[in-house]
Amino acid sequence: MPVIAAIEGRAYVHSEYALLANVIVAGEEATFHDLPHFAGGIVPGDGIFTTWSYRAGAGRAEAFLLNPHPLTAHTVHEWRVVAEVVPNGTALARARELASLYLKAPEVTRRNTRAHFIQPLKERIVREVGYGLSLEGASAAGLVKSMQSSK
Repeated sequence: MPVIAAIEGRAYVHSEYALLANVIVAGEEATFHDLPHFAGGIVPGDGIFTTWSYRAGAGRAEAFLLNPHPLTAHTVHEWRVVAEVVPNGTALARARELASLYLKAPEVTRRNTRAHFIQPLKERIVREVGYGLSLEGASAAGLVKSMQSSK
């Protein structure tokens, strides 16, 4: 089935989950960030780079992840990551409206459309995330080791 993400407020940890949706609706004051990775000494290898680069382009994803700071709903809309920016408190209602529209299509059409649309991203996730997680794990282990040696 097509997946719709409704974002209100802060998406600061694992925002890549929202980027797996087919359509993202965000409230005007929604913000996107990546707190735990690069700024915390950890490689952003758990899929956040893969999804952000797929949706926003590699250059924007790299700049965002190397210099993490909150991105507004309007910015990610300009980047074409978010499909719609709606008044605060209405993202879920808009997502439900879209779902009602999608439900008018036959089930096989809905299922196969989702499968078709998500296939390129799935291929990238399979190709990139295992290696990225090994790099993330190595950086996390190095961070823990450096913290223990500084005690």
